[in-house]
Amino acid sequence: MNNILNIKTPAESEASALKSDYGLDNHGLSNLRKIYWNLTTEALYEEVVFRQEAKISHLGPIVASTGKHTARSANDKYVVKEASTEENIWWGEYNRPFSTDKFNGLVNRMQGFLQGRDVFVQDCYACADPNYKMPIRIVTELAWHSMFARNMFILPQTAEEYRRHVPEFTVLALPGFKGIQTIDGTATDTLIVLNFEQKLCIIGNTAYAGEIKKSIFTILNYLLPLQGVMPMHSSANVGSNNESAIFFGSLEPARQHSPLTRNAASSAMMNMAGVMMVYSILKADVMQK
Repeated sequence: MNNILNIKTPAESEASALKSDYGLDNHGLSNLRKIYWNLTTEALYEEVVFRQEAKISHLGPIVASTGKHTARSANDKYVVKEASTEENIWWGEYNRPFSTDKFNGLVNRMQGFLQGRDVFVQDCYACADPNYKMPIRIVTELAWHSMFARNMFILPQTAEEYRRHVPEFTVLALPGFKGIQTIDGTATDTLIVLNFEQKLCIIGNTAYAGEIKKSIFTILNYLLPLQGVMPMHSSANVGSNNESAIFFGSLEPARQHSPLTRNAASSAMMNMAGVMMVYSILKADVMQK
């Protein structure tokens, strides 16, 4: 929804209640109509309905259409090849190199695309283990994507924690933005591009919210093994006898989203036994409710 008539929305009065001191101007985003900072789930429900982004089904779940992309678009995912990643990433079918210049051009156009529009921000964390806890920021065009991020990742607990939040990595998800193949060098007009030097991921022309989760998963799969930790696409339950069971996700997504070279990944796997508490690193896909 492009609110060109400047209509007051249901959550507008509370849009800045949980604002971070580290503003969106640090990401080059300016001249926005309204920034909705860390809205609660209840407020996001109201925004989703008001903007007609989705429908409320029986007993309350949101039902949204993701358009032509009903799953991840793996062939449209790229990693910027620069000094810090050139020797560490296993370049090939799943890790396609992207130039810094092309990335900067896309970011500049996205910044222009957002001028005069509303954006939703969720400041959260990607790792449960305090030794690896990473502050992240999810900036979205859609309210229901903000709700998805809020449900998927770990939230700050106080207003002061929100105010002091400074992200180590930011995801900018704009389903309404389309790439231009002849200019951007992308395979299609859909794009998911990671830049580890700028600590920024950009997503365009796909409303499939799983791209947000998988992008964070890819970031962890790159950064943690360099620290000797192998993240696992899994969750864990603890029984009444205090024994735990680990439930692994599918191997294919893990294979497609492990960007490290063979040697780096093997080294991290050797250390897995010593860091089995890593099962708590990813909140994604945890089926504990």
